[in-house]
Amino acid sequence: MSQKALVLEKPKSPFVLSSIPIPKPGAGEIQVKVLACGLNPVDTAVQARDIIPNVKYPTILGLDVAGDVEDVGEGVEGYVKGDRVFFSSDYSMAHGGLQQYTLKSVSDPDIGKIPPHISYNEAATIPLTFATAVIPLLSVNPIGAGLNPTFDSKVNFDGEAALVIGGGTSVGQFAIQIYKYLGFSTIITYASLKHSDYLKSLGATHVIDRTQVSISTLFDTVKTITSLPIKNVYVASVMVEGAMEAGYACLAHGGQMATASPAPPKPDDAEATGRRIYGVFASVNIEPNKEFGKELWKNLPRLVKEGIIKPNRIDMLTGLTAVPDALPRFMNGGVSGVKLIVNPQETV
Repeated sequence: MSQKALVLEKPKSPFVLSSIPIPKPGAGEIQVKVLACGLNPVDTAVQARDIIPNVKYPTILGLDVAGDVEDVGEGVEGYVKGDRVFFSSDYSMAHGGLQQYTLKSVSDPDIGKIPPHISYNEAATIPLTFATAVIPLLSVNPIGAGLNPTFDSKVNFDGEAALVIGGGTSVGQFAIQIYKYLGFSTIITYASLKHSDYLKSLGATHVIDRTQVSISTLFDTVKTITSLPIKNVYVASVMVEGAMEAGYACLAHGGQMATASPAPPKPDDAEATGRRIYGVFASVNIEPNKEFGKELWKNLPRLVKEGIIKPNRIDMLTGLTAVPDALPRFMNGGVSGVKLIVNPQETV
């Protein structure tokens, strides 16, 4: 049997809507009917600039997947046909999310069952972007800031202040929620004011309007909001010029700054001032993230079920043919406060 898939045939090439065989699950794998796939800025960068090493072409992009288990391979335990699942996928013909059916190894830590009250579209907003936020914040030093590597409910940062630059992004929304989960008293975010009510519903206590306050003057504005030292910063808008520098300027001596960048720059005075900076490669299927990845996915479905972690809001695309025109929106400011989601089954 065949299916429709959005294929990247070679580096830096246009997408091709193709008819390809439906992949069969091998030992330890499940076959999933993809009912929602989330798009991310990295998809744009891979298609345009081939930034991820060791991608084998042709390939299929799409890293945030939600759908139904259609078939199970030999030795699979814990999953049966009909289970609603969400997970992070890989760039490959068999495992990418921008196709109607994909495969997932159940031995990977980054898979879980979708809580009953969560839709497929909502579930597909979570896996990669939540990992991007949580790994550099909670995992143990030197991987991350070590704020709560075991998701211990007794950990509490009451009386402390945190700053999220880019709170309206998918990653930034999860960073705000993580700080709220950790009990921070003051959670300031730099974002568009049109998202203020929504970001406050996620846990932000103050929203600094990025359309009115320049990134270069963020430090001065933060000081008018709180006299507390900003010991924790998350920079989600890593592509915004000056965002890293502004986050570092706001960071108190001895503080920790997590970022959505795999290789954030380290200022010359970081060591002398005791300020630590963490980047992230958001896959939990690689070292050194594997152990924390198990803890993350052991807790993530529960956190979503209990409403502690809420999915992103959604901008729904119609079928795979809408993806090539949608991806450039990440580069021109056309995505704000929402996650782009596509249902491959709607492809004409």
